[in-house]
Amino acid sequence: MSQQQRPNNVSIDDIPVDVSNTQSGEVDPAEVPEEIRSITRGLASEQPPTNPLVVLKAARWWYIHGKGGTDPAFQWAIEWVRHLATDTPSDVNQFDAFLEYLVTIGVADEKAALR
Repeated sequence: MSQQQRPNNVSIDDIPVDVSNTQSGEVDPAEVPEEIRSITRGLASEQPPTNPLVVLKAARWWYIHGKGGTDPAFQWAIEWVRHLATDTPSDVNQFDAFLEYLVTIGVADEKAALR
């Protein structure tokens, strides 16, 4: 039994995708689902998530609702998954850009609050 989905609200999991607001580059922190906000803040913390599927879920949301492949939250999530998969050091500059982006869009007041 399939669940009917409206064309402007498509989802493959419990986090809806607002098709009319895809890759706008304008992310309103109030519109970030709590689960994605939690994973994203976790990626900025001292103990980030270690399940790549969880991280990819956040990456997908940021790709769709942010700036696509250039979105810093998307890029950092992908970088973190690469780190988890290969156990190679992650890009410190990319992490710093990610933290700065979260402050810019209003997810945090300052970078120190994320760590």
